[in-house]
Amino acid sequence: MMDAGDLDRDFLLFTLAIVGLLWYTILWGIGLLGCMTARKRYRLRPRSPSANAPRETTPGVSILRPLKGLDTNLYENLESTFTQEYPNFEILLSVADEEDQALPVVRELIAKYPNVDAKVIVGEEVVGVNPKVNNLVKSYRMAANDILWVLDSNITADPGTLARSVDALLRPTPTSGDKRIALVHHVPLAFVNEHKLGSRIEEAFLNTNHAKMYIAINTVAIDSCVVGKSNMYRRSDIEHVNGTLRPVTSKMHGVVPCGLPAFGRFLAEDNMIAGALWHELDLRHDLSCDVARNAVGNMSVGDYITRRVRWIRVRKHMVLAATLLEPFTESIILSLIAASSSKYLFGVPMLLFFPLHFAAWLSVDLDVYASLAGFPLPSDRTWGFLIAWGAREILALPIWVIAMFGSRVEWRGKQYQVLRNGEVEQAGSMNWFDRLRSSRRQGDYERIDLET
Repeated sequence: MMDAGDLDRDFLLFTLAIVGLLWYTILWGIGLLGCMTARKRYRLRPRSPSANAPRETTPGVSILRPLKGLDTNLYENLESTFTQEYPNFEILLSVADEEDQALPVVRELIAKYPNVDAKVIVGEEVVGVNPKVNNLVKSYRMAANDILWVLDSNITADPGTLARSVDALLRPTPTSGDKRIALVHHVPLAFVNEHKLGSRIEEAFLNTNHAKMYIAINTVAIDSCVVGKSNMYRRSDIEHVNGTLRPVTSKMHGVVPCGLPAFGRFLAEDNMIAGALWHELDLRHDLSCDVARNAVGNMSVGDYITRRVRWIRVRKHMVLAATLLEPFTESIILSLIAASSSKYLFGVPMLLFFPLHFAAWLSVDLDVYASLAGFPLPSDRTWGFLIAWGAREILALPIWVIAMFGSRVEWRGKQYQVLRNGEVEQAGSMNWFDRLRSSRRQGDYERIDLET
């Protein structure tokens, strides 16, 4: 006869096993949604009718590119904006000071494309701790057009990206009850020319797990989820938001500062702008069928870890519940949960479950990669990619643990304290480890963006 304690224990284990398999099924559903949406959205990119339309019939777009130093693939990245197949745009290239190393590259491109309306904006306006926002404020105010397309300096865009993005931004809603599209963004697709393992891990992360989850979350569209590598929005909308994430009321006008300068207090200004458009103006976002080709520079494993720790620490002060759940969405922890549940409920050997799980998980990730890149993973890169992919999966939990114990982030040689709502303030002096890492990366430019 089983006593009450044994019955309670069995019931608890049974319940946990059911919950574990249910959670596993939900995560697989999210992953497959991302995979199937990637197939549907990115494997066919039609040419926009506005690519060859008369200039006077198309809305003007101001392309804003903040620059700092000689980023990886900088010439090709910037040239891709000069060669957009769209009849009505200007390019504003901004640098903080006139000694910036990016300026010779910029001037060479302006000379190469004299028929493109391109200007250099020198000088920043300090409106907060975020140097990208400080660099963009002048361009933001000088832009001739209401539609702004902001691209990081490490992004290359396909010639048809601008036209298709404008189409998505202006696409009429099917019914009057649907929300207007206020922001169009692009999923990053990383490419590397370096052999550093950290660079390869970053590429594997962005092109598989990150892309899969990013696409799925934006397909469900329950809340804002935006990476700021390539975003298009209207300045007239930004002028009515301030980052409080509370619906804008008439009482707030003239009292709470609005516009791009209001986001200088955030480290992840891209995510906050998107969230502000969503929550303050009750507008929505859309993913274009284009990708933002992200040139990954020379990154060691330590650099990769530091970068991931930084953004997890920012996220936990913005969306704590989602950050706490993050380890249970990763393949290793998820496989342990599902394998234990399957063994308890059905007697499936764990040693049989693990290889089947990882083979299926990797297959989905590689399918997402092929959809975004337009071709399968090249055979000569298979083993290197698999090593990087495996390293990413193994490092996910240790990185999360490190990130959860602390609120300081090191960024471009400076220490910042992350505050409750994602704002940051400059902190005190660095410890010896941070100072050593900073000296090794002196002169590098790390962009401000936020992973899913």
